[in-house]
Amino acid sequence: MEKLIEFGRMFLSYGLLMLIIVVVSAVAIFIGITMAKKKNEKNEALAGSEEDLKAEKV
Repeated sequence: MEKLIEFGRMFLSYGLLMLIIVVVSAVAIFIGITMAKKKNEKNEALAGSEEDLKAEKV
């Protein structure tokens, strides 16, 4: 019985560690996607303004 309790305790300990890793990974992925979208919007805005300047010169 003692070994079963120890096994359950270790199983829950590793399960909690895995849960923490998954949560941290999910947060990192969310932040990365958000930053990439902001960067793409900024680059599109800059490209649009450059095209407008070229059209005005012609």
